[in-house]
Amino acid sequence: MALPRRLDPRLLLRRLPSTGEGSLRIKSVERSIEETDEPETRLKKELTAWDLTFFGVGVIIGTGIFVLTGQQAYSNAGPAIVISFVLAGITCGLAALCYAEFASTVPVAGSAYTFSYATLGELVAWIIGWDLVLELALGAAVVARGWSAYLQSLFGLPSWLAGDNATPDIGAIAIVLALTVLAVFGTKLSGRFTGALVIVKVTVVAFVVVAGLFFVKMSNYTPFIPASKPAEGGTGADQTLLQAIFGLEPTAFGAYGVVAAASVVFFAYIGFDIVATSAEETKNPQRDVPRGILGSLILCTILYMAVSFVITGMLKYNDKQMNTAAPLAKAFEANGADWASKIISVGAVAGLTTVVLVLMLGQTRVLFAMSRDGLLPRSFATVHPKFGTPYRITIVTGVFVAVLAGVVPLAELSKLVSIGTLFAFVLVSAGVIILRRTRADLERPFRVPAVPIVPLLSILACGWLMVNLSVETWLRFVIWLVIGFVVYFFYGHGHSRLGRGLKQASAEQGGAAAATEQTDR
Repeated sequence: MALPRRLDPRLLLRRLPSTGEGSLRIKSVERSIEETDEPETRLKKELTAWDLTFFGVGVIIGTGIFVLTGQQAYSNAGPAIVISFVLAGITCGLAALCYAEFASTVPVAGSAYTFSYATLGELVAWIIGWDLVLELALGAAVVARGWSAYLQSLFGLPSWLAGDNATPDIGAIAIVLALTVLAVFGTKLSGRFTGALVIVKVTVVAFVVVAGLFFVKMSNYTPFIPASKPAEGGTGADQTLLQAIFGLEPTAFGAYGVVAAASVVFFAYIGFDIVATSAEETKNPQRDVPRGILGSLILCTILYMAVSFVITGMLKYNDKQMNTAAPLAKAFEANGADWASKIISVGAVAGLTTVVLVLMLGQTRVLFAMSRDGLLPRSFATVHPKFGTPYRITIVTGVFVAVLAGVVPLAELSKLVSIGTLFAFVLVSAGVIILRRTRADLERPFRVPAVPIVPLLSILACGWLMVNLSVETWLRFVIWLVIGFVVYFFYGHGHSRLGRGLKQASAEQGGAAAATEQTDR
């Protein structure tokens, strides 16, 4: 058979499923979707919009609503902590719109990692995947510690079960390993378990709001935004990046205090993006993933605002009882309702259980996607023949998180969770703008309104919250990213499935061109 006289290299390149060279190679949306149907790595599609909403609420409502409301009202915002939650919610809402568009366009496991691969290239995708390891695994370990402490307090268990300076945190290890087993048995089963506990904790939160209204004193809301004053600390690596750059003096309360509190309570919203990691296991991802992401975020923002309003009405913002590990319980105790603290503790235990589970589910799906792409060992991407879950990477993740939660000091490292999440939001928001320009032809069941204005606002809002985090947090984050670069160039770059495919296609192109030239002669 005669070969064509000339083979246009640009035509061949357009036929390839993906393009780019080296670390800048981009994996096309079509290829990402096609690979979800490979038998050995095919996930079961069994989730609905309700399952995703429960996942979102399950991971968002946790430590933040039970702890940060009182602490940040005491130290930064006063009763205006309500505004702080609104600001953090708006920031997340802008990013959520971007996640919803991507998840409906690229319904593939991996969330921000997969989205970045389709827009910004392999190296950026790796870095964001590496960043999500920091966010999800560390977040799960931190919350598991909190779960252990609440359980020990609720039932009066021996203090050594929650760990001390000499012993590991047995409770944290136990809950992580138990939830790992549940995750292996199936995503649908995990969803039902999460749904049951979400109902419990939402009921408890509603109880806090309704019961707390009977103890509200309007005088506690004055002043609503306390006057700005110099804050203690905030020097050296402990000051915010913004202060370090412009030489600002640390302050509390006032307008800046409200924004500073928003940077901290942002931690309470972490998790809605995890809904996007379940897109590949959703029956109708184009419709249900955006509903799950936006629905869970709106519901949780309303609950956060209601709780923060009630607690600052029950107890004066500058009362030292607000600055404790259990400010909600203390607020009821201060009003003679000691019985309510036990109910709140039950809600906290239920709430933190679902947070740990959903964070681990999100972590495994990100690592699963990275393994399927060859950036991590491909064997990790194997799916269980019966349960349809990536059981190998689930077990590895569970053991890793259990070790973190049981024996590693996490108090300071927990601040890395927020910066890692904000960094992911920035890249996803930028990716929406880029993909609109490079692949305008793609079907987008959900579209971010007013592009590029909304994604740009998301980038600016996330960037503002990032510069309000401490210099020490930034340094640790940069060190983590440097480690990620080393791992990528020593392993991921050479084992990349996309890279090997493009090399093979390039070789075939060269062979075809040589054959054409020989024919011409």
